[in-house]
Amino acid sequence: MKALTKTDFNFPGQKSVYHGKVRDVYNINGEKLVMVATDRISAFDVVLPEGIPYKGQMLNQIAAKFLDATTDICPNWKLATPDPMVTVGVLCEGFPVEMIVRGYLCGSAWRAYKSGVREICGVKLPDGMRENEKFPEPIITPTTKAEMGLHDEDISKEEILKQGLATPEEYEVLEKYTLALFKRGTEIAAERGLILVDTKYEFGKHNGTIYLMDEIHTPDSSRYFYSEGYQERFEKGEPQKQLSKEFVREWLMENGFQGKEGQKVPEMTPAIVQSISDRYIELFENITGEKFVKEDTSNIAERIKKNVMNFLTE
Repeated sequence: MKALTKTDFNFPGQKSVYHGKVRDVYNINGEKLVMVATDRISAFDVVLPEGIPYKGQMLNQIAAKFLDATTDICPNWKLATPDPMVTVGVLCEGFPVEMIVRGYLCGSAWRAYKSGVREICGVKLPDGMRENEKFPEPIITPTTKAEMGLHDEDISKEEILKQGLATPEEYEVLEKYTLALFKRGTEIAAERGLILVDTKYEFGKHNGTIYLMDEIHTPDSSRYFYSEGYQERFEKGEPQKQLSKEFVREWLMENGFQGKEGQKVPEMTPAIVQSISDRYIELFENITGEKFVKEDTSNIAERIKKNVMNFLTE
């Protein structure tokens, strides 16, 4: 059982490669992108030292499924998935913001709220809310898209427009797509006995048209609760049963790491790595309703290279 943490391919027509926190993106002829979902894992904007076997495959397959399930809402970048860990798509010029949409008060929003904050990204929050409480309507709390090693920062709609990160017309489309995608994601989750709590979307432009980019509705980009027992746990003030990467953050925090200066990532033993991989498989199967089929990991890089080359030279 191996993990793919680094890729170094040279595909036909390759112009450049961008190594993100967990993905490596290859620019092909300035027209297409080959996005490899690696097994790297990040938390608190830090890439952790050990890869998680099958994580890239799971995230890529979940994202492909949800991209296909939302093409009636907005165009998206996906053209094909030639390998379980790879999506090939249209090259878009990305907006430098992430559209985060929240249906419930939890995570960083709850931490801010608990400390007395009543406005996030220009959105006013009602008094008297409790952790994991449902908002009257989903709220959009965008962040800037930080460079590797830097932290994303909250930003308001007003600030986005003021800085010229999107025109008013573009932002209106981003907002419309974000809420419609979240509604669809919520409906699909409900069929699986889940609540889509919050998620993020990234958008870009191609030939003047706004496209949905990157992964969607994966446990890395979204937080899910189990519907069963939600109300009971909420009323008792108990933690919700979650389906998201939050369990990794919690393990890090319990071991004294929150990505702050001077803090050291706790040791990721083989048992910890295995438990995270198992948990991701559980996430995959709950979110998709399908059994996870492990691909051969004996030589992942060779497999990816062959599959992508075959696709690009067809």
